[in-house]
Amino acid sequence: MPVPTPILLQVLVASATAGDVAPLDLSGTVPVDGPDHVLVPFEVPAGTAEVQVHHDDGSDAVILDWGLTDPDGFRGWGGGNPEDAIVGQDAASRSYLTGPIPAGTWNVVVGKAKLDDAPASYALQVFLREAPTLAPQPDRGPYTPAAPLKEGPAWYAGDLHVHTEQSGDARPTMDDAATYARGRGLDFVEFSEHNTTSQLQYLTAVQARHPDVLLLPGIEVTTYDGHANAIGATAWVDHRVGLDGLIGQDLADAVHDQDALFSVNHPTLELGDACIGCAWHQDVSPDSLDAYEVITGSIDNVASVAHPSALAAWDALCAQGLHVAAVGGSDDHDGGQGSGLTYNPIGSPTTLVHADRLDVAAILAGIRAGRTVVKLGGPDDPMVVLDATDPLDGDTVIATATTVRATVTDGVGTTVRLFVDGAEVAQADVTEEGQVLSLDVTAPAQGERRVRAEVWRSGTRRTLTSHVWVRAPDPTTDAPPTQGCDCAVARGPGGGAAWVLWIACAVPMLRRRRELTASSAHISRN
Repeated sequence: MPVPTPILLQVLVASATAGDVAPLDLSGTVPVDGPDHVLVPFEVPAGTAEVQVHHDDGSDAVILDWGLTDPDGFRGWGGGNPEDAIVGQDAASRSYLTGPIPAGTWNVVVGKAKLDDAPASYALQVFLREAPTLAPQPDRGPYTPAAPLKEGPAWYAGDLHVHTEQSGDARPTMDDAATYARGRGLDFVEFSEHNTTSQLQYLTAVQARHPDVLLLPGIEVTTYDGHANAIGATAWVDHRVGLDGLIGQDLADAVHDQDALFSVNHPTLELGDACIGCAWHQDVSPDSLDAYEVITGSIDNVASVAHPSALAAWDALCAQGLHVAAVGGSDDHDGGQGSGLTYNPIGSPTTLVHADRLDVAAILAGIRAGRTVVKLGGPDDPMVVLDATDPLDGDTVIATATTVRATVTDGVGTTVRLFVDGAEVAQADVTEEGQVLSLDVTAPAQGERRVRAEVWRSGTRRTLTSHVWVRAPDPTTDAPPTQGCDCAVARGPGGGAAWVLWIACAVPMLRRRRELTASSAHISRN
């Protein structure tokens, strides 16, 4: 049995002393019909210093989740936390927020995760105290984004799906997770806790103790029909779809309203009660997706069994013309200290983001621009960078034709493959460091062409990129090209056409306007 964390120990001590306060008994039965969440209201009088909620679903056939709201809104989401929820001005149990205790109507939020036994009865008692039992937690405070940890454009490595003790089903401290992430050579890690923002109250203090790894804010918006990743979110996102008319699209809109990114975690992972709601079935417009978790856990682990279907689902989104970035996440709940066939430590897989600097805003901008690479096993996998001979505007080349290049490092002995519009068109064995596989690409008359790269080793996909998109210039909206021949010099005195110079400019372009085939690929070395 895991040793209780210091926060959990405080809660257990507080629970042991709860008998000196007469509780409100709110025990009842969860209706089988209706929304997935039920509100159980209670009144808090003025002068209350601490609220404690004891809950028990009472049956292995019934799984209930628990949260709390106050008159001002969200106060915490413990999910399946086994311990009582406690909130006060200066301290709170994990997954819950500190702050003033306003008088008025509060609600215990009950989530119907599993109801195999009806009626589903629960035990629920609320203790209202005039003096707190939890010691103050000085690490808590307002979240302030960290100053850039590094300056300059680079490919920064991280993990966008990590849980700490602020999630009800995880155990590591944020310090433990940050230490492990840096030990694996990561530049950033997102604490994507389930349906809560309690981690944000610690983030500034923990960041100060770990100046070498950027701690990204985020939330795993966990519903019973799919889990989304609100990358960079700093405000709670209401996950209670079906309650008070909330619909799936509202999740994405709430994330975008705070300039965060909306992604989908383990989208095709159908595990039933072993992972309730893990597969994505929410009704959210595909064009609301900024990113997509194409792999959850290492490619070397049996837990990544859903990877091929997730990758196919992502590519199907892109086939609709949607610029959705590929990302990966470990979904680590043990701070790198877990074990077993299905365990994936922080950094397995690793997501690389090309950003102008190492801070939250730049990492989000890099993902939003589609500049990502996923190392499917971890940080030691080969790297492949996809670019083009024409300048990229985010992830797009605006040109009649261009050459797309895949440069492989740390990949001698692997095979690099290029895919155009979902189909493999070229591959080459990597025999030298920095080897480049190039492909001449012609823009379609309408729409865009998409190109991505993969690196394989010993029959296993190890690394993949997001797409580079190629589209022809639109003379009504796109600026003239800034590279190549300056055709202003092709005019003689009085504006007459100097056609010889025009041919000098045009012939190289005509040579590039050939049909896209595998034979147009070529290999070079850096």
